[in-house]
Amino acid sequence: MESIFKERLQQLECAYHSLLTRENPKEELGNGVFDRYAYPVLTAQHTPLFWRYDLNPETNPYLMERFGINAAFNSGAIKLNGNYLLVARVEGADRKSFFAVAESPNGIDHFKFWDRPIIMPETAVPDVNVYDMRLVQHEDGWIYGLFCTERKDPAAKPGDESSAVAQCGIARTHDLKNWERLADLKTPSPQQRNVVLHPEFVNGKYAFYTRPQDGFIEAGSGGGIGWGLADSIEQAVIEKEIVLDAKQYHTVNEVKNGQGPAPLKTEKGWLHLAHGVRNTAAGLRYVLYTFLADLQDPTKVIHKPAGYFIAPEGEERIGDVSNVVFSNGWILDEDGTVFIYYGSSDTRMHVATTTLDKLLDYVLHTPADELRSGATVERLNKLIDENMAYLQKEPALLATVQP
Repeated sequence: MESIFKERLQQLECAYHSLLTRENPKEELGNGVFDRYAYPVLTAQHTPLFWRYDLNPETNPYLMERFGINAAFNSGAIKLNGNYLLVARVEGADRKSFFAVAESPNGIDHFKFWDRPIIMPETAVPDVNVYDMRLVQHEDGWIYGLFCTERKDPAAKPGDESSAVAQCGIARTHDLKNWERLADLKTPSPQQRNVVLHPEFVNGKYAFYTRPQDGFIEAGSGGGIGWGLADSIEQAVIEKEIVLDAKQYHTVNEVKNGQGPAPLKTEKGWLHLAHGVRNTAAGLRYVLYTFLADLQDPTKVIHKPAGYFIAPEGEERIGDVSNVVFSNGWILDEDGTVFIYYGSSDTRMHVATTTLDKLLDYVLHTPADELRSGATVERLNKLIDENMAYLQKEPALLATVQP
């Protein structure tokens, strides 16, 4: 039995080492806006063996998993001390999520989890589940983590074990190791998800992107990505919410939408990454889209390209909640490279890379959605006409774009 244990342990260690040291090549060609990569950057198998297995042959002679990990996804992201850090949502086989930090020297591969998960302090009413942390380095000097805290709905009818209340939990840190838990955010809305802290003070106040919603799943009268100000972060209270990016009929965000990570400050405005949800015969479909808000007035959307920016492709479409991409973390590097971290189908984490210049070009010059099929055809024909006119001036290019 001991020899079987050692042989199995050696096989597990070999597979784990190969996974963590595997290089992640860029996929060929791409769409010119961003690049995808061959492999996910985080999966359940990236979690340490000593999380999943009791490594004592006396208490676990068959070397069985004792703590099952179901998924690793929806990560906040930050760069500290030259390394790329993801605060991942790790979900156990028991369906409880927790936060854990994975670190990479290049942001593309070789991600390795820290030895221990984050110990997140609880409030007087303990969280049943926590997930989807957004990280932001605020100008007040703290790193804040805003996340969804879920508790059973106290108003649920007897026998209803699925109704829940979602609110925004707030914690802060300087090193991602030691966390101070603050009071949950209070807003006029019955429930909150996808709340993000703006990285700067606005009129001397803390500014939040919210998603007001009537129920745990349904946005109801909620209506889109909200905005509100709070005098304090320790006891954050938003008295009034406004909607800065509303859901819209027959678009990628017709059912609901929410802020992704905190926006990036650029010379052209605040650059946003968000998720949009529409309903299909196969269920809800989550995609990512972008928009630009005014630098002086962050509530004013000034550019918003039509359609999605990233949609699930290939294996990204398959998982616990299929046909979903979701992002709550990105990193702007010193050289202008942007690392976009996104989860697929509530199962795994991916990275896409681009540059700030490319993102701004995309947002500023991609036409907006005019909300009619006829207008879409007009927009396409305009592009065709412009290309045909240009090709007549440059006939040498014609052979490369037409058979």
